[in-house]
Amino acid sequence: MVIKKFYIFGCVLALGLFAFVLGGGRIPVTISLAAPGPLKGARAAEEVPPYHPDSPPAKDLPTTLDPMKFPDAITQNAYAMAAKIKPVLYQQPCYCHCDKELGHGSLLDCFTGMHAAVCNVCKWEGIYAYQQSMKKKTPAQIRAGILKGEWKKVDLMKYRSYNPDSDK
Repeated sequence: MVIKKFYIFGCVLALGLFAFVLGGGRIPVTISLAAPGPLKGARAAEEVPPYHPDSPPAKDLPTTLDPMKFPDAITQNAYAMAAKIKPVLYQQPCYCHCDKELGHGSLLDCFTGMHAAVCNVCKWEGIYAYQQSMKKKTPAQIRAGILKGEWKKVDLMKYRSYNPDSDK
């Protein structure tokens, strides 16, 4: 009986040690069952990613990538919309926090390279900004909506077929 208890204790201890090593040797200080913040990479829910409060002359803005470079319609639509509202995107933060990993200064940077093609957060925010622009919202109003998380309500499935002239 005593040997069985030591065996169980040893197994539990070994499992705990394995989990400790697998977790990078860190012991969590708090355990929360609450939903995570806005995104996994966010350090704090209040942290606002960088953006530009004003737009430069349109001629100074970089071009977005050609939508036809991408095989899927959702990405094609997102890039086509982004090309139409570059000054607006320049004034928006990106909540995938690509500023930390890629040095982006605004949401526009996501669409001048390949990043938005592989990041749904960028697509959601870009399409949200486009939709709100079509409703004649100002960049500041759009940014306020992004800060509130309204971009999370965008249904990407509406953009499964490519239609660059659509204002869905």
